[in-house]
Amino acid sequence: MRIPNIYVDQPLEASSNTVIEGQAAQHLLKVLRMKAGDQLRLFNGDGKFYPATIQETSKKSFATSIGIAENAVSESKLKTHIGQVMSRGDRMDYAIQKSTEMGVNAITPLDSERCELRLNNERASKRVQHWQQVAISAAEQCGRATVPTVHPILNVDDWVQQQSSKGLSLVLHHRDRQRLSDISPAPGHVNILIGPEGGLSEAEISMACDNKFIPSTFGPRVLRTETAPVACLALLQWLWGDFNT
Repeated sequence: MRIPNIYVDQPLEASSNTVIEGQAAQHLLKVLRMKAGDQLRLFNGDGKFYPATIQETSKKSFATSIGIAENAVSESKLKTHIGQVMSRGDRMDYAIQKSTEMGVNAITPLDSERCELRLNNERASKRVQHWQQVAISAAEQCGRATVPTVHPILNVDDWVQQQSSKGLSLVLHHRDRQRLSDISPAPGHVNILIGPEGGLSEAEISMACDNKFIPSTFGPRVLRTETAPVACLALLQWLWGDFNT
């Protein structure tokens, strides 16, 4: 039986006993139906795994005995931050889930001129919480020891200006001829701006270029907004990350 990875939002200490409560406990007890004596791996985003054995359970919590911490080898040396214009339905969930599997470190949902999704403050806050949970579940499934941060929603202009001085910045634009494989030297941090189904406007692309974003393409075909981050991150990990090791 595969030992599950469980994210907990609390401090963890090797060679100790600890009680796990909240959403992690509910998932483990009600969905996975784990019981005393079962083994699992806990992580809290500090880059380590904590092998643990369940000692006892109650309705809303479980007590564990934690063993020796293990340094994770599932994190890429390449740091990536996706600025993803929001989309309707489950397409944004898909983009966040698969980007997490591809090793992304941060995701900022963006509003843009052609954005399909309009949210008031309350709905925006709830949606960001939902997307953060999507990232947590994906990190558990793919064996990561850190969880990408899903930041609050920003306007495209604001995000671009925030990221313009942080590493290499790219704006995906299918009509451009600059290929990612032509970029050198190898960066340690990459920001990627991805537009909505209708694409970024010419004004938004121009604004990004004015803020040191490089317009780039990675193939002759037009990708859907939820496919673009996955394909882009896979190529970045191959070029400069941990896919080609």
